[in-house]
Amino acid sequence: MFLKICGITRLVDARHAVENGATALGFVLWPKSPRFVSNRKVAEIVAALPASVITVGVFVNESVDGIALNMKQTGLSAVQLHGDEPATYAKALTWPIFRSVTLETANTVTETWPSETTLLLDASDSERRGGTGQSVDWAKAASFAQRREIVLAGGLTPENVALAISVVRPSYGVDVSSGVEDAPGVKNANKVATFLARARNAMLDLSAGVRES
Repeated sequence: MFLKICGITRLVDARHAVENGATALGFVLWPKSPRFVSNRKVAEIVAALPASVITVGVFVNESVDGIALNMKQTGLSAVQLHGDEPATYAKALTWPIFRSVTLETANTVTETWPSETTLLLDASDSERRGGTGQSVDWAKAASFAQRREIVLAGGLTPENVALAISVVRPSYGVDVSSGVEDAPGVKNANKVATFLARARNAMLDLSAGVRES
C-alpha cells in the first residue's frame, strides 16, 4: 500500500507521518517550490527514517546528471518527475520512477513511457507543478485508473480521501501535500494522522473489493 506524504521539510513531520502509517515521504528538490528543502536537510531526515520507508525526490525539469547527483547526496530511494521530462529519462535513471501526469497528458505519457513507470495523477498547473490543492476530475481519473495503475494526487484532504479512493479506485495508492498542512512544508499532525487512517481503510476496502470480484 502506497500512502505518501509529500513536501516534507522537517524531521518531526517525517517521523510523525511514518509513525501514523505513511509508507512513503516526498521531498521537493525544485528551488522554485515553497516546499523546497536542501540536499543536506533531506539527507539528515532520510538517515533518521526506517529503511522500509520509500523516500522520494521530487524534480522539475532537472537534468539526468543533476537528478543522479541529488539522489546520491541525499540517499533518497525513488525519483518523482514533475516537469516535462521526456521518456528517455526512464532508461537514464537507475531509481524507481514516479511520473507525474495530468488528465491532459496521461494518454501521451502512457504511450511513450515504459509500463513499469508508476504514474502519479495530479491537477494541471504549469507554474506550481504540484501541491496546489486543486483536485482532478475524479470521474475522468476513474476511467484512466481502469487502464493504468496510478497514484492519485491533487486536492486530497482528510475529509475527501476516502471518497476519492472509492470513486477513482487508484490501485497503487495516494499522495497528499497541501491538504495536510498549516503552511507550505509545515504539516498539521492531526490532519496527517486522520488522512493516513482514512486512506489506509479505504485502500483496504478497495483491495477487498477487488479480491471479491
